Amino acid sequence: MEYEILHRPSYALLRMELAAGESVSAEAGAMVSMSNGIEIETSMRGGLLGGLRRKVLGGESFFINTFNASQAGEINFAPSLPGDIYAVELNNEVMYAQSGSFISSTAGIDVDTSWGGAKTFFSGEGLFLLKISGSGTVFLSSYGAIQEVMLGAGQSYTVDTGHMVSFAEGVGYNVRRVGGMKSTLFSGEGLVVELTGPGMVTIQSRSTDAFLAWLIPHLPKTNSG
Repeated sequence: MEYEILHRPSYALLRMELAAGESVSAEAGAMVSMSNGIEIETSMRGGLLGGLRRKVLGGESFFINTFNASQAGEINFAPSLPGDIYAVELNNEVMYAQSGSFISSTAGIDVDTSWGGAKTFFSGEGLFLLKISGSGTVFLSSYGAIQEVMLGAGQSYTVDTGHMVSFAEGVGYNVRRVGGMKSTLFSGEGLVVELTGPGMVTIQSRSTDAFLAWLIPHLPKTNSG
């Protein structure tokens, strides 16, 4: 399988070239286009309980689509929001990502939900994160551009909860207030994630929460009468 990410970072498109016999999995609704000879199979990865965990707890679709190439062909994927696509190569490794960021993966990658602990209750990630493990390539999406931050051992880094995308296993993760109660309520920052290395962290340049906070007051009001 070969791939390239086009039109990044604002409107990224993932294009894959599959050889005969290869397959990839993708989030329901992520497929943009594909050539002849590629067949789609829809299933609940992990069975009913696995599908429910991803849908209710992880913010992902109930179903996963698997695309099987009976002959060499091309398939294109894109996220629902304008932004970037980020490819991660895993070699029997584990990483964690925000809910809703998974787009696609090659065979050998497992996507499940993971309890984030009570410390994540007020974070943008919610109580559960996506736990991505195995060997292969996984593709994540962001709202806006993706920025990599490599943390050294013991190095701390603070990120607004609405800008988190992913972090490697072994990176410490703690949600806290940005300052005192006044700063939390009126600074516009609210809660932040304090990350501690070593490991790779990725953040997104835009926040869906901030966009919705701007958009909703501008929407036309309905007349109940």
